[in-house]
Amino acid sequence: MWDNYRASRPGLPDEGEPPVECFGDTSALADELIAFVTEGPKRATAGLVAAYAADGDPLPRIGAHWVACGGDGRPRVVLRTRELRVGPLHTVDAQFAWDEGEYDRSLESWLDGHNRFFRRECDRIGIEFSDELEVVFERFDIAWPPDLAD
Repeated sequence: MWDNYRASRPGLPDEGEPPVECFGDTSALADELIAFVTEGPKRATAGLVAAYAADGDPLPRIGAHWVACGGDGRPRVVLRTRELRVGPLHTVDAQFAWDEGEYDRSLESWLDGHNRFFRRECDRIGIEFSDELEVVFERFDIAWPPDLAD
């Protein structure tokens, strides 16, 4: 998928191989969330800064690409980061929840789902959950395949 995208954009600067990732922490959740991207309005995501550090991954960069997969690990879309903000979890707002495009798109629903997910992430990396934890709030566009591109 990445090679096809690169071939279609000959002037694209070389940024090396992009990260290849799934949304969520289970294959079922990855399938559910990638469907919100490919079949719906999901154009944002959020991740704990501490989880990036624990996994040895760099934080996203504006303009950088990444490949999002389904729960089976198969690439589904190439995404391009268009906006980033790092701030405490409690600073998420209703517009970001809406842009994340999950479930009823409300702030309450976002907080419910993400608090559960972030608690699992905190357990995984051995830190205490708090709404003061730093979060990367990321907005993205679909860059590939052409029939899904924004």
